Amino acid sequence: MLKDGEVLEEFFGDKKIIQNVNLYRFTSDSILLSRFARAKVGDNVADFCSGSGVIGFHFLCLNPQIRSLTFFEMQKELAEMSERTAALNGFECKVVNCRLQDIGKEYDDKFSLILCNPPYERAGFENEIYEKAVCRKEITLTLPEITEAAFRKLKFGGRFAVLNRADRCAELIYLLKSRGLEPKRMQFVCGREGQKPYLVMIEAVKGGKENIEVLPFAINGTV
Repeated sequence: MLKDGEVLEEFFGDKKIIQNVNLYRFTSDSILLSRFARAKVGDNVADFCSGSGVIGFHFLCLNPQIRSLTFFEMQKELAEMSERTAALNGFECKVVNCRLQDIGKEYDDKFSLILCNPPYERAGFENEIYEKAVCRKEITLTLPEITEAAFRKLKFGGRFAVLNRADRCAELIYLLKSRGLEPKRMQFVCGREGQKPYLVMIEAVKGGKENIEVLPFAINGTV
């Protein structure tokens, strides 16, 4: 099942995920988000900017009670890797290869939970490989476009769990609230105890009331 440049890596017990050494590979940030998000029985879950699928697959392993899982990934190579990883592990899911801005209307008001580890660097890709840069930097997708897509695809009362840089926390909260996605849980992430946070995770609810729970700092690797 492997193509040139691809390797099999462990990611949840005896489960395997296909990665390409020449493309974007998942980091521990992805695992943090899959553990931060909370599942409900019967959830219809989407993974935005899914890459090779690690967030969605890890979330599925942690929460087998969910009803469905749909991946949305712009890069064809990464989307196809997700499909082959699903087949390898016997996961039931759907993979959609498209930009978030182009997700069809058939998905409007469909999902009860959306996970998203987006590109969150503002700078251009400069001398980086384009396929890697678009996963890290806002070249083809911006934070306002992400929040717009989440609002449209979530059903009323649905949750949006998103990760971003800690220094963009104010911007993220503003964009969520301005689009009817009310922040309800927030957790900052540090590399080590005593260090300032470098990431923030927020779970927002479509149509939710104002009231946010601020969780204790998380240390990367212990969430």
